[in-house]
Amino acid sequence: MSAIYVTGHRNPDTDSVVAAIAYANLRNALGDREYKPVRIGAINDETRHMLERFGFEAPEYIKNMRTQIADLDFDHPPELDRSVTMDLAWRTMREGEIATLPILNDDGTLYGMLSAGDIASYDMRSIYESHIEELPVFNLLSVLEGQFVNEFGNLVNTVSGDVRVALPQAYEDYSLYSQDTILICGNQPEIVDRALEAGVNCIILCQAEVPRRWSESDSPSCLISTPMDARRAARLVYQAIPAMRVCHREHIVCFHLSDYLDDVREQMLKSRYRCYPVLDEHEQVVGTLSRYHLLRPRRKQVVLVDHNEAAQSVSGLDQVEILEIIDHHRLADIQTKQPIRVRNEPVGSTNTIITSMYQENGVVPSPQMAGLMAAAILSDTVMFKSPTCTKRDKAMAERLARIAHISLDELGQELFSATGADEKSAEELIRTDYKLFHIAEQNIGVSQITCVDSGHLLDRKAEFLETMAKLKKDQELDIILLMLTDVLLEGSHIFYLGSDDVIQQAFSVTPKENAFFLRGAMSRKKQIIPMLTALWG
Repeated sequence: MSAIYVTGHRNPDTDSVVAAIAYANLRNALGDREYKPVRIGAINDETRHMLERFGFEAPEYIKNMRTQIADLDFDHPPELDRSVTMDLAWRTMREGEIATLPILNDDGTLYGMLSAGDIASYDMRSIYESHIEELPVFNLLSVLEGQFVNEFGNLVNTVSGDVRVALPQAYEDYSLYSQDTILICGNQPEIVDRALEAGVNCIILCQAEVPRRWSESDSPSCLISTPMDARRAARLVYQAIPAMRVCHREHIVCFHLSDYLDDVREQMLKSRYRCYPVLDEHEQVVGTLSRYHLLRPRRKQVVLVDHNEAAQSVSGLDQVEILEIIDHHRLADIQTKQPIRVRNEPVGSTNTIITSMYQENGVVPSPQMAGLMAAAILSDTVMFKSPTCTKRDKAMAERLARIAHISLDELGQELFSATGADEKSAEELIRTDYKLFHIAEQNIGVSQITCVDSGHLLDRKAEFLETMAKLKKDQELDIILLMLTDVLLEGSHIFYLGSDDVIQQAFSVTPKENAFFLRGAMSRKKQIIPMLTALWG
C-alpha cells in the first residue's frame, strides 16, 4: 500500500515542519505502515537552519493532494517485447484473461497496444492472404517447437513466401516449388527432394523422418522439422510473426502516474478505448488503466498536524482520506466522512503533544530528533514567552534537551537569529508565516515575523505596507496585519491595513499611521484572532 502522508499547514513554520517529521518517525518506529512527512509550502530560514543543525533534510514538497493515477489500483498485465510471437501474445492474453496488452520497445517504452480484436482480425486475414514477409526464423522454431535440419547449411534470419501445404495429388504442381514459398509437408521425401532442388525458401517437415542427405544438403532452402502435424503447423506459421506487426500504434491515448483523476476522466470521455497504458516519469510502461478503475478510486491517506482548518491545509483536501489530526489550535472547519482520531490539546506547540505520544508508546527519540523537537517547541512558544506556553511545554522541552545534550537558552538565541531578514524582500518575509482566517464573513490575513531585534524591520514599514496593500487587493481581504514580534521586548509591533475602528475596538489602542505596539502580544492565535473573533462574534 502507498505511504500515509503527514503534513503541516501552508507557509509552514518550524513547529509544523518538525511535527510532520517527528510524528512520521514515531509511527515508523512502531512498525506501522510507512508514514512519509511532506510539506505544502516553502521552508523558512529558521526551519532550514534547525534542520541543518540537527542533520535532517526538508520533507518533500507536495503541491496538492488531488487523486492521481499513481493512487489507483490499476492493472499490471504482462508487458511483452515487440519481437515476441503472436502465438505467445495470444496465449498470455488467454491464460491471464486479458483483453489488451502493452507491447514494449527494448527500453521499456511503449511501442503499441495489442488487443484480442487485433489478433482476431489478423487471423481472419490470414485465411485469404497466404503470403508472409520476412518471418523471423527463431520465431518460427519457437511456435513449431522445431529445429534446424540443415543447421550448418544456409543460415538465414528470416524467411518469406506463400504458405503452401504439399498434398499427395500435387506432385506435378511445379508452382509449388518456386523460391517464394514456405512449404509444409509430411513424410513425403520425393516432394522434399524436388523442393530442395528448386531452392524453396523454407521447408517445414511435419512428423517426418529426416535422411542424412537433407541434413547435409547445401541447398539454399531453410529446412525445419517439427513434431506437429501439417494441419496445426499450417495455422501456427501465421502466429510466428512478431506482435509488433499487428498491434495498434496510432493515436494511442496514454496516461502518466502523475496525471490527476479529474483530468483523466475528462479525457476518457473523448475516447472509446477499452484500456489505456500507464507510463512513469521515464515514459516506461507500468500498467494499464480501464474505466472501472475510476469507479472507486483509492484516495491518498493523510495525517494533519499543527492545523485543522481547510484554508490552511493542502489543495485537494476534499479528495483525500484524513486519518488523524494532531493540533493545538482552535477547532475549525475540516470535515471527514468517517470518525477519525483527533488529538487537540491546549499547549503552545504541536511537538509538545507529539513528545507525549513518544512517551506513551515507549519510544525515545534520537538525540538529533530530540534536539529538533526542542527547537520547534522553543519556536512556537517564543522561548516560553508566548501566552500559549504551558508548564507542559517547558517540561517537554527540558526533557528533549537532556536527551539531545543541548542548552535551551543557547538554542533559542540561535533559533531567532536565523531569520536572514535583511536579505529578503518584504513579500518573502510576509509570506514566510502567513495565515488566512475567515471570521463572521470577514477575510483576514495575519503574518508574523519573530526576531530578537525589531529595529531594522521597523525601518522597512513603507515597504511592508505596500506589499500588504497588494495582498489585501489580490486576496480580497477585509483586514491584513503584520506582527513584528520582538522576543526581547516581549511584544509585537503591528502594521495593518483595514478599518481603523475595528482595530481600535478589538485591541483598545489608538493606532498611528497604520501601526501600533501591543505589549505582551506574542501569539497570533491567542492574542490577535480571539480579539477579532470577539468583536465580530
